[in-house]
Amino acid sequence: MTLAGFVAYSGALAIAAAIPGPGVTALVARALGSGFRSSLFMSLGLIMGDLTYLTAVVLGLAMVAQTFGTVFLVIKWAGVAYLAYLAWGFWTSGISAEKIEAKKSSGSGFSAVLAGLAVTLGNPKTMLFYIALTPTLVDLHTITLADYSILAALTVLVLLVVLVPYLALAAKARGLLASPRALKRLNRTAAAFMAGAALAIAGRSS
Repeated sequence: MTLAGFVAYSGALAIAAAIPGPGVTALVARALGSGFRSSLFMSLGLIMGDLTYLTAVVLGLAMVAQTFGTVFLVIKWAGVAYLAYLAWGFWTSGISAEKIEAKKSSGSGFSAVLAGLAVTLGNPKTMLFYIALTPTLVDLHTITLADYSILAALTVLVLLVVLVPYLALAAKARGLLASPRALKRLNRTAAAFMAGAALAIAGRSS
């Protein structure tokens, strides 16, 4: 892979991670209910889930890419449709104070890691993001073990950079996140990013 490819992957991952979804909702809820330390452990579980999907996509799609080019067209438009669906959901409802309250939890660091892993593995948004975007950013025909190692390291770094500020702000700014006006702005911004990502994927020729 080239430097431009790594930069493009990192940028796409940062945008995807910054868009509030089930993972961010769960992290914010844990930060509000259990504090920064517990939510940091949960973020490690989320990262483990992303690495699991990255590995599966690189291994699985590398073989598929060599045989079934049309598969990626189906995957691409499935990703576009799902992102559009998420954009509509965030615009009309999105994250609410009630959803955050319902997901507050506590427990050990190990249970927090497992909770984060479960959230990511059970999140179709994460799965489709990797499946839809990875083939357009990474040359799966020529990816090497060294390339994969760099991608994995970038995944950990980018997710930490994106998620930790959420945790810090959620742990300290409970009043802000409880404000209906602030949540509405957050949801509308997330919807705009989702719609933009859907249009970007739909507009790609490959």
